[in-house]
Amino acid sequence: MRLQFAKMHGLGNDFVIFDARHQNVHLSGEQLRWIADRKTGIGCDQIIVITPASDAGIDYNYKIYNANGTEVEQCGNGARCVGKFLALHGLADTDPLTIKTISGIYRVHLRDDGLVTIDMGIPIFEPEKIPFTGSAEVSDQVLAVAGQQVKIGVVCMGNPHAVVQVDDINHAPVTTLGPGIETHTMFPNHVNVGFMQILDTRHIALRVFERGVGETRACGSGACAAVAIGQARGQLGACVTVQLPGGELQIECKGTGEPIFMTGAAQLSFEGSLTL
Repeated sequence: MRLQFAKMHGLGNDFVIFDARHQNVHLSGEQLRWIADRKTGIGCDQIIVITPASDAGIDYNYKIYNANGTEVEQCGNGARCVGKFLALHGLADTDPLTIKTISGIYRVHLRDDGLVTIDMGIPIFEPEKIPFTGSAEVSDQVLAVAGQQVKIGVVCMGNPHAVVQVDDINHAPVTTLGPGIETHTMFPNHVNVGFMQILDTRHIALRVFERGVGETRACGSGACAAVAIGQARGQLGACVTVQLPGGELQIECKGTGEPIFMTGAAQLSFEGSLTL
C-alpha cells in the first residue's frame, strides 16, 4: 500500500499528515509507531489523518495519533497544521474552517500574515470531564510523585493537562517528574504535563512532557492550559505570550468561562509517499 503524506510542524512540534479523502488510510499501531520512529521511519511527534466531514456544518474531520500509536483527543499545533495543509492544497474554502476531532469542533482562521488562529474552546475545570479523580479545586492540587509533593493545576483543553509552576524553566524537572505525573493514577487517561515559569502577567515560559511522546518543542493545547491555570490563579492577564523551546505562541482569553484563542505558525517541511 502506497500513501501520500505531508510532513509539517508547528514550532518544531512535528506531524505526518495523511489526507484520507482520496486514499485508503487504515494504520495499525505497529505502522503508526514505525512512521513516527525518527531512525527507521519518517519521524514525528504525532500522526494526523484527515477524513471527509461527518456532519453538516463541518468542513473536515481528523484523527490524531501519538508516536506510541495511541489515539488522542486534540492537539493545538496539529490543528494549526491541518488548517495550513488544507490551505496549501486549495481545500480551505471557508473562513473560518470548521474541523472536528473526537473531542469536539474547532474553528481555524488562516491569517493574511501566514499565522493561524484556532478557537480552542472554553477550558474545562470539572474533574470528571478532564478526567481527574481529585477534588473540584483543580487549579490547586497536590500529587505525590517520585517521593515528592508536587503542586499542580489541572484543566482540559480538549485533552487533559497538568501544569506545574517552576522558578526556572531551564532547570524544570521535565524528564524526572513528567513521566510520573503523566501516568499518575488520578489521571485515568494519563495527562500532558506542562512546566510553567511566569515571567510577568503577559509572558510565560513553558516546557511540555506530552502523553505517549515525551518532551516536545511546542504544545499548543499545553500553552492554552498553562494560561488557563495562570488566569484561574489570578497571575496572568487576557493576552499572554508563551515562549516554548520551538518558538512563541500568542494566547488570548478574556477570563473564566470564555474561549481561548491560540495564534502561531504552521509550516510544511516536505511532502512524499511511503509504502506500508
